[in-house]
Amino acid sequence: MAGALQGIRVLDLTSVVMGPMATQILGDLGADVITVESARGETNRVMGPGPHPALSGTSLNLLRSKRNIALDLKHPDGHDVLMRLAAACDVFVTNLRPSSLRRLRLSYDEVRYARPDVVYCQAHGFPAGSDRADDPAYDDIIQSATGVADATRRAYGEPRLVPTLVADKVAGLTIVYAVLAALFHRERSGEGQHIEVPMTQAMTAFMLVEHGAGGVSQPPAGPAGYRRILTPERRPQRTADGWINVLPYLKQQYDTLFAAGGREDLLGDARYADGRARIANSDFLYQQVRAILLQRTTDEWLAFCRDNEIPATPVVTLDELLAEQPVMTHPLVGDYRHVQPGARLAATPMRASRPAPLPGQHNHEVLKEVGYSDDDIDDLITRGVLRSLGLGGHGRPAG
Repeated sequence: MAGALQGIRVLDLTSVVMGPMATQILGDLGADVITVESARGETNRVMGPGPHPALSGTSLNLLRSKRNIALDLKHPDGHDVLMRLAAACDVFVTNLRPSSLRRLRLSYDEVRYARPDVVYCQAHGFPAGSDRADDPAYDDIIQSATGVADATRRAYGEPRLVPTLVADKVAGLTIVYAVLAALFHRERSGEGQHIEVPMTQAMTAFMLVEHGAGGVSQPPAGPAGYRRILTPERRPQRTADGWINVLPYLKQQYDTLFAAGGREDLLGDARYADGRARIANSDFLYQQVRAILLQRTTDEWLAFCRDNEIPATPVVTLDELLAEQPVMTHPLVGDYRHVQPGARLAATPMRASRPAPLPGQHNHEVLKEVGYSDDDIDDLITRGVLRSLGLGGHGRPAG
């Protein structure tokens, strides 16, 4: 069965994680994603170890479902190649900063000249037109700029960063749904449009879902920050033989757990009588639950919670999580763990349509589709407009 985006072609001028994650999802949804890799190479190719110098464990999944050309956009002829590609693409995604887009002549108006109905998505750290529009921005910077580090300060006494690329990934998902909405609009109207995804705006919207709290109403009904989430007591709990996370959420669930733990003195306590009380007394309640869970093993508590419909899970390690992913074979580097897509579509399933490519692996294949001959492409490689790694025959696919 074909993916939902079959027939849509995406021109991908993104790097690191935010943009490549977005275009990987679009590719898994069936789009033909053409990644334009810079002359200096893609950062995620060296993010940790991997089976090939140009394919880290990260890039094996992040670059899948894509074709790759390696193009020097600073070369005088690089712009012409890109514009010919842009004219054949429905979507143009970039995380180049505004000044770089101007310098490379890749603004929305310039790309729209080549493809009038293009869906053009421009993602970067800070809003265009702001004082910080051209500031460099990575996940660490955005976490500190959007309340994530402040939330950890409130919980743990000092600002910390969440140990995952949460800002990159939230912005990546925002790119995906914005592009899908624009494609849906184009389907109905025939019109393309410009999309901007500032990481700060995407993460601010993400953080203030619950942490706007009492500060949302005006005048404020209370401070910003959702109390239950900000307590340092909110963390996995020890059992007699390991770790678990148990979250009684309703009064009846607390009743059941307190009775099982021999804490009849707490039954009917006003501190968990309703939702407001449970939020206000979350520190106290987390402490009581943690003390009770030391009485039995992880398996015993999991069985108890399952029987009594109390939310619970063992603490799964990253290694265990990875071991649950299926093994696939990359034609160049062998077996690897394939991180499964995040959604299951019954009629138009998501799937990896291609293994992660090497830089320039599809120079000939892609450019021939927009009118270049093999001799033209070989000439572009000779003159440094294109580059190729790990391929034979002057940049042509080996074999």
